[in-house]
Amino acid sequence: MSASYVYAAARTPFARFGGALAGVRPDDLAATALRGVLAKAPTLDPARVDDVLWGCANQAGEDNRNVARMAVLLAGLPTSVPASTVNRLCGSSLDAAIGASRAVETGDAQVVLAGGVESMTRAPWVLPKPSRAYPAGDVAAVSTTLGWRLDNPQMPEQWTVSLGEANEMLAEARGISRERQDEFAASSHQRAEAAWAEGFYDGLVVGVDGVDLTRDEGIRPGSTAATLAGLAPAFRPDGTITAGNASPLSDGASAVIIGSESAGDELELAPMARIAGRGVHALDPQDFALGPVEAANAALGRAGIGWSEVGAVELNEAFAVQSLACVDEWGIDPEIVNACGGAIAVGHPLGASGARVLGTLAQRLADSGDRWGVAAICIGVGQGLAVVLENVA
Repeated sequence: MSASYVYAAARTPFARFGGALAGVRPDDLAATALRGVLAKAPTLDPARVDDVLWGCANQAGEDNRNVARMAVLLAGLPTSVPASTVNRLCGSSLDAAIGASRAVETGDAQVVLAGGVESMTRAPWVLPKPSRAYPAGDVAAVSTTLGWRLDNPQMPEQWTVSLGEANEMLAEARGISRERQDEFAASSHQRAEAAWAEGFYDGLVVGVDGVDLTRDEGIRPGSTAATLAGLAPAFRPDGTITAGNASPLSDGASAVIIGSESAGDELELAPMARIAGRGVHALDPQDFALGPVEAANAALGRAGIGWSEVGAVELNEAFAVQSLACVDEWGIDPEIVNACGGAIAVGHPLGASGARVLGTLAQRLADSGDRWGVAAICIGVGQGLAVVLENVA
């Protein structure tokens, strides 16, 4: 089997719910990310792309009907380029990248585009189909933006608690205080603001046609634990989770080029990093926040290394408490985690976040010279995914 490499990464700016990207369809956002990452390999004949694997968590509206294929067509790639949409909720685009790496390593492909998209703003309300024509009673429209909907009554009640309530339970069980969560969230904003100011994201983020948005919209400069402390709890009257220490609803798309070693000649690019290990883990749905813990441990084992060798971690910040619980379990230095900010500041468009953390990690390794890094993400309904990258520069 051959090795697989990340050759390039690109994403749109991530926007707030109802913000600058509210008027852009998800298939158009996806097409923007595809064009953006292909622009980094201008010598590549697009017809040489063997496949496109694309993540999306919602798929209830304009992202329906295989949004991956729609994005390929809208991006102007040849109709001969195939595409498939992957849904592992928040882990969808990291799952897409994992699938792309496997295709390359088995020799089924040489160049695969992977990524994902989500427009949480444009996620529609849906109506359940009535069991008979012309029902006399009222029918409620259900939002598809986030979380459980139209859930099966056979599911145990503890499995279908809200994402926020599940994380309040985690904070209570692990003794993770509101103060600690607010400090983590403030750091995310501060680090993201500094990374943008220092130019870290300049080569990763591409603009969206017709939209005046040049950087991630959710970053709040000057955020401190003291300012976040004034926000009211969102899920329990006496809870610890607020709008300030949880990731916001967001819109955006991200993409990476994954290829074989020989593909570098055709791309005329040096690889950013080698995909050295992959891991997946599942646990009780209400414990989803801890999914990355064993997923990352498994990925490290497959890469043949331990945490002591890891110099950079990109962990998707669904909630501050979730991130803190994972970091505590790993026993690693918090300073290596999300050094350029995380989803609390940058945003968390569900289907796009996995490829974002992977691309950010590859860039961090390239900039720092660290050899090993981990990208990990928690997934609703009790799963986690992780990828280990090796800097091969």
